[in-house]
Amino acid sequence: MIERKPIVLVTGASGFVGRHVVPMLAREGWSVRSAVRIPDGLDGEVVIPSIGPETVWRTALTDVDAVVHLAARVHHKREEHADDLYRRINSAGTLQLARSASEAGVRQFIFIRTVLVHGRSNGGRAPFSEKDILTPQGVYGVSKAEAEAGLKALASVTDMKISTIRPPLVYGAGAKGNFALLIRAISLGFPLPLAAIHNQRSFVAVQNLSSFILHRLAYPDPISNFETFLVADKEQISTPEFISRLAKAFGTRPRLFRVPSRLLSSLFSMIGRQEICDSLLGSLELDISKAIGTGGQPQVSLDEGLRLALLAQNP
Repeated sequence: MIERKPIVLVTGASGFVGRHVVPMLAREGWSVRSAVRIPDGLDGEVVIPSIGPETVWRTALTDVDAVVHLAARVHHKREEHADDLYRRINSAGTLQLARSASEAGVRQFIFIRTVLVHGRSNGGRAPFSEKDILTPQGVYGVSKAEAEAGLKALASVTDMKISTIRPPLVYGAGAKGNFALLIRAISLGFPLPLAAIHNQRSFVAVQNLSSFILHRLAYPDPISNFETFLVADKEQISTPEFISRLAKAFGTRPRLFRVPSRLLSSLFSMIGRQEICDSLLGSLELDISKAIGTGGQPQVSLDEGLRLALLAQNP
């Protein structure tokens, strides 16, 4: 008798992280069922047009052993009714999926959220850890924090093992957001006024995030039904150092010049972009000792992660 492969349902499978996680899961012996919003030609694809409190997951969850929930609403913070939409998808939608998974007999549930539930900066305080009281900022961070609170409550009344993973900025081939903007600025030789910034920030290569997801699926906690992990690269460096290392991976030199951080902060405040100010100027240090203590070591260095991130741009 041939034993079947374990089945994992991956939401957001066609997104940036999903396109890295899915093939890694397949290589490790999982049968991947990819949940996508519109047909994308992925193996084992199941179309879920929308994620919310009324989504019916019954067919998608049939015979599933584990769920990796990557799908989320991001990059739409300024649209009309953003707060309601973020909560509907990221909070209520996540909990609807988790409850449905528990009812379907799923054994493990991995939820990828954001380190922004801690805030945008630790501002000179000790590195953030899993023990800190959450202080989310912005509709995205708040919606993810609400989802995690609901998952923790669900874990107390279910046998399903739930893990939440909080990454900082995830970089890699196909990344969007701030990382894509940095790539564009460096490729165009755009001068950046960040040489005077002396902060410390955490980043995570998509390969390191993906490998920890696999590690957690392979080694769930034998006792606790709910665990949270901060995951990042081992190196935590300044914004200008990150840009310099990215430029080096590009085979070029960054065009950095000095502008006092106070002046930059004032300029960002004037144009109402405090979140960008915090991301570029503030410190965001993470204590990743808990994740490493489980055996979930980062698989690539920061420089190797940046090199891999640029392969698509420089084939």
